[in-house]
Amino acid sequence: GKWHMGVNCKTRRDHCHHPLSHGFDYFYGMPFTLVNECQGTDDPELAKSLQDTYWFYTQMIILAVFTLVIGKLANLFPVKWKIIICLAICGLLYFISWFSSYGFTKYWNCILMRNHDITEQPMNLQKTTSNMLKEAITFIERNKHRPFLLFVSLLHVHTPLITTEKFQGRSRHGLYGDNVEEMDWMVGKLLDVIGKENLKNNTFIYFASDHGGFLEAHRGNSQLGGWNGIYKGGKGMGGWEGGIRVPGIVRWPGVLPAGRVIDEPTSLMDIYPTVVQLAGGAVPQDRAVDGHSLLPLLRGTERHSRHQVLFHYCGVALHAVRWHQRDSGTVWKAHYATPVFQPEASGACFRRGICPCFGDGVTNHDPPLLFNLSQDPSEANPLSADTEPLFDTVVRRIRRAVEEHRKTLTPVPQQLSPYNNIWKPWLQPCCGTFPFCWCHEENNKA
Repeated sequence: GKWHMGVNCKTRRDHCHHPLSHGFDYFYGMPFTLVNECQGTDDPELAKSLQDTYWFYTQMIILAVFTLVIGKLANLFPVKWKIIICLAICGLLYFISWFSSYGFTKYWNCILMRNHDITEQPMNLQKTTSNMLKEAITFIERNKHRPFLLFVSLLHVHTPLITTEKFQGRSRHGLYGDNVEEMDWMVGKLLDVIGKENLKNNTFIYFASDHGGFLEAHRGNSQLGGWNGIYKGGKGMGGWEGGIRVPGIVRWPGVLPAGRVIDEPTSLMDIYPTVVQLAGGAVPQDRAVDGHSLLPLLRGTERHSRHQVLFHYCGVALHAVRWHQRDSGTVWKAHYATPVFQPEASGACFRRGICPCFGDGVTNHDPPLLFNLSQDPSEANPLSADTEPLFDTVVRRIRRAVEEHRKTLTPVPQQLSPYNNIWKPWLQPCCGTFPFCWCHEENNKA
């Protein structure tokens, strides 16, 4: 499925960020992310303002070139052909820049790979759902006689909400609901295969989302990014509950009883140590591992999550800290930075498209905003020393936890720096001779 970690570091074929360079034995999916341009919709996500600027200057230069050519041919005013040609070249460059940022995004970003080989460039969204499902099913069938780890990162539910015709209009909740129903069907197909191969009772299955609903995703009056219920904020907000609180669903019929609800905060970082324990291994001891195995909690041998403190980041910026005060059972959360909503009371960053993590797009808090999540899960009523007798005690305890946490961090190259996020032609995966990168697996086989 969607890898979203990129591919190359220094050359087009070094594949340093590829899944096969990070412990996986097989990969089929999208190395980048899914954006509106992959579907060719009218509302591009990448560099919209830059695209508008390129297109404006392209039109102005074309108009000027036509005016000068007509004036030259009609002898209305003297102008050298050299000036007209230079102006036309400038217009062509602006046009290429505009088309590259808009038209070529589909070809550069929306690709499918099998291991190190590109199978589709650009990907055919009409067949992606069936392709992903077929790959996952054949992987299970191929490995059913031995232990296996299958990580399926679905392109559902993610804008632009690619949904096959079979599921369009099926839900009462518009295109988003249709997309959820198709995802549900896909998961059901995978569970059917697990059952058919008699693997149900000894296969641990974990289903979760990576973040809350994307509030800023709209098309007209249609909400395309989900709904976060009573929780404030959404995708891209590293502190508010609506951005980070998601359910986890576990299925292991041979070991875990059905229908049990565990109301304890865990983390997606817990998947790694859980899988290691299931495989009979041990996590590395030469580094700080932030996750904890979920098995004691799931089996009931422990009543509480091992996460007494959880640190919530937005990019590299620490936005909030959650503390489970074990003696009282209270869950506190302190916000050190919160996004500036646009408009102010909207609960989202509609003008920016997604909330930033630092700079003038956030408000820093000292002392931090403190909430009692046990009584106020919507984070509607920030506490103060006047309203909460334990305010200073809790803030000091959380501050001490942050200091201890930061001692465990090791500086690494900043992967999210502006330089690492601009397009570099020499790193672009290409299935042909760059820049002619068009291919389809069926055509290649033919």
